[in-house]
Amino acid sequence: MANLAKLEFAALDLSGDNFLSWVLDAKIHLRANGLGQTIVDENNASPEENAKAMIFLRRHIHEALKSEYVVVDEPLVLWKALGERYDHQKTMTLPRARYEWTHLRFQDYKSVSEYNSAMHRITSLMRLCGENISEEDMLEKTLSTFHASNVLLQQQYRHSSFKKYSKLVSCLLLAEQNNELLLKNHQSRPTGSAPLPEINAASQEVNATSSREGLGPRSGPSTNGKNASRNKGNTQMSHVPRNVDSPCHRCGAKGHWVRTCRTPRHLADLYQASLKNRKVEINYIDHAPPAKDGSSEISRQLNKTHLDVSDFVTKRGNEGYESELD
Repeated sequence: MANLAKLEFAALDLSGDNFLSWVLDAKIHLRANGLGQTIVDENNASPEENAKAMIFLRRHIHEALKSEYVVVDEPLVLWKALGERYDHQKTMTLPRARYEWTHLRFQDYKSVSEYNSAMHRITSLMRLCGENISEEDMLEKTLSTFHASNVLLQQQYRHSSFKKYSKLVSCLLLAEQNNELLLKNHQSRPTGSAPLPEINAASQEVNATSSREGLGPRSGPSTNGKNASRNKGNTQMSHVPRNVDSPCHRCGAKGHWVRTCRTPRHLADLYQASLKNRKVEINYIDHAPPAKDGSSEISRQLNKTHLDVSDFVTKRGNEGYESELD
């Protein structure tokens, strides 16, 4: 691992799969260190420069290759030997690169970045093998492999008359990013859906409902000052809606509370008296023989009795009723 950390680039593999890229990296680093002439025929490199170049080359080849070329001490000799051994990589790489170039289509990639990476990889391999790919070839390859549903878009890009492949890719990347933002905005809230209501608006709705339920039925759109003050006090109570289905404890009617009850006094007294009479329970057993028509004797007597409303009104109730009339 310590040796790997010192390498400026990947070492030449025993199979030679990375020979083309290794040759390019080795040339660049040798020139940067002033040792580029050591791998050129009929050079005037000093023994010191040849030694430095040899150390650099041996450090960047596989361990098995070091053993095979252990007797070689000249960088030019080692360079030519490796070239003769792995020069067939060009003849093997070029047909594969041509095949990939022929079947390269813009519509087969999910993103512009993936297509751009594949384009540069294929063209680089072809150029290393001596096959030149121009800017016009790259532009035509891209525009001619758009999806059929993007015919109008492809025509717009053609009318733009791009001269550089990089300019076309920049426009494609920008359009792709704008489309992604548009989809995100649409998915965040579908078309026609309103934003979520604020929580304070919901609280006001509950408070308004609670204040109205405590007042009972309204007689008109406006209220007097006394009722307005009551309503103001009710809004400060609990936000939980009250149950108005329970009967009033004064008159027995539903829809209002005791403190807002407006039932006449004599009717309220009748209701209170009826509640007191309910506490007395009378169990009566009729031993009268049944009549011929199936009804009992006492039921026939009750049916003959004539009753009026005045028979059920107590004296106290009458006084209350008269006082209300006065």
